[in-house]
Amino acid sequence: MFKKILIANRGEIALRIQRACREMGIKSVVVYSTADRDAKYVKLADEAVCIGPPPSAQSYLNMPAIISTAEVTDAEAIHPGYGFLSENADFAERVEQSGFTFIGPTPESIRMMGDKVSAKQAMIKAGVPCVPGSEGALPEDPKEIVRIAREIKYPVIIKAAGGGGGRGMRVVHTEAALLHAVQTTRAEAGAAFGNSAVYMEKFLEHPRHVEIQVLADQHKNAVWLGERDCSMQRRHQKIIEEAPAPGIARRIIERVGERCSAACKRIGYRGAGTFEFLYEDGEFYFIEMNTRVQVEHPVTELVTGIDIVQMQIRVAANEKLPFTQKSIEMRGHAIECRINAEDPYVFTPSPGRITLWHAPGGPGVRVDSHAYTNYYVPPNYDSMIGKIIVHGDNRAQALARMRTALSETVVEGIQTNIPLHRELMVDAKFVEGGTTIHYLEGWLAQHRR
Repeated sequence: MFKKILIANRGEIALRIQRACREMGIKSVVVYSTADRDAKYVKLADEAVCIGPPPSAQSYLNMPAIISTAEVTDAEAIHPGYGFLSENADFAERVEQSGFTFIGPTPESIRMMGDKVSAKQAMIKAGVPCVPGSEGALPEDPKEIVRIAREIKYPVIIKAAGGGGGRGMRVVHTEAALLHAVQTTRAEAGAAFGNSAVYMEKFLEHPRHVEIQVLADQHKNAVWLGERDCSMQRRHQKIIEEAPAPGIARRIIERVGERCSAACKRIGYRGAGTFEFLYEDGEFYFIEMNTRVQVEHPVTELVTGIDIVQMQIRVAANEKLPFTQKSIEMRGHAIECRINAEDPYVFTPSPGRITLWHAPGGPGVRVDSHAYTNYYVPPNYDSMIGKIIVHGDNRAQALARMRTALSETVVEGIQTNIPLHRELMVDAKFVEGGTTIHYLEGWLAQHRR
């Protein structure tokens, strides 16, 4: 087992990884920008090294600075968290070439799954259900593009092969709009991702977003840890996540889960990963794989009792998974609310000093946050300042616990989206369960302040 790990991230995930290390008796080194010098995890770290000014490009995305910090602190491994360099195959490669262990998949796996076209091709070969669409990237021939769209049937969606996070996508409802949409998406993809390849899929009009969590070791063992419903989204950004997904038959979930773990074995995957699907009319359709720990991993931890971050570390240290698929048991229901420093209804960021921070407590309540009273939320990064996660014997109890937790939470000095969460927790459709990915956008349009 490693004696010292460098955490190449910030915010709540840096603290989360630090806690996992501490529990395992591993020393942690954190890197930080000057904007984060007063962060809780910086104060709690065994060692903390400033690697640059606030802009991410000069700090958290600065590969040479991160790797040289690992060298001077004698760290043995680097955990990238999520975001920043976590799904950067070049970074993973440089970490390994510099003699450190990258706590995540191989660079080859990251490259394969980071390109949506190669990811889809790999999943088709592995028997994972995919959205009907083009075989690989779209050709240059306009006639062929039109033919493919007619075969799939409208509406279709044009997606950037190197895209993600809801960027690089365009829905097309008619043949007249098709070629212009392809051309525009190619240009945007080239500018944003350095890869102008695009592909086409059938556009599902009323899907849910359901994902499968997997863990795989370096000894050809792979398991799936149940599913999460992440359909409550705004502009493809998740706001509320829960496990299990309400109203989906277990046999359907088990079938797709088994295919995901089989796919991990087939592609030689290692570490934690998430297969993301659209679910509509009883069918699952693969959209992408995230080759890192997810923001919403705590809901899976609460229903399985498995520490996913510790498992990432153990797998990276070449240990075998300490459980089999048969021994994994789902218990109860968990819900997570992302707490963001922003206006709750128009979503403008609200950086600044938190003058009062009071976190909730009680049975089945977990708070993952680096915030505290007098903490300054910098304007330079993502607006998420924490997550409230609850667990109950069933969904009704989990909802009741989340309502109580949100009513107890106090954040003053800045705006947060807590008022929005309080409203959604009593919304009849959400309480019923099974809302689609478009539900929140429609709800917001009706509840504009």
